[in-house]
Amino acid sequence: MLNEHHSRELLKSYLLLWNNRTMSAESSDREDILYELVRRELLDENAHPRTRKHKFEKFFSSVKRVISSDLSEREKAELISIYVRTMEGL
Repeated sequence: MLNEHHSRELLKSYLLLWNNRTMSAESSDREDILYELVRRELLDENAHPRTRKHKFEKFFSSVKRVISSDLSEREKAELISIYVRTMEGL
């Protein structure tokens, strides 16, 4: 579990990578929002149903995008960890 400040920073880092993602106002908990955004990304819910990719392909491309980003190594590791935990739950 992340503290509120850390959750906010990771959410900002995520949104830097995926600047076209929207957040729902259903939860005010930044950690919940981050996990929901990652889950939606892995399930390719932002794409049209006929063009959706498999979750393993989305996982690979998402992790690749995180690794090649300008984020700090710590932020990269934490975001990848969130992707892994989310993927394990799918």
